[in-house]
Amino acid sequence: METISTELILMVMPIILIQLILMVIAIIDIVRNEHTKGPKWLWILAVIFINIIGPIVYFIFGRRTEG
Repeated sequence: METISTELILMVMPIILIQLILMVIAIIDIVRNEHTKGPKWLWILAVIFINIIGPIVYFIFGRRTEG
């Protein structure tokens, strides 16, 4: 059985960190904002289950600007 090399872990770690940071920031933003384009629960599911793309899609299309 082959083990995961240290180099591979070091290459993947920044991507995982970016994903987690985007996910946390997006969920905090969803919870704090009163209005989003669409149901909040749907955006939270999208952010959690559609890894890196989910938070990016929320920030582009899901946020509703005041005004």
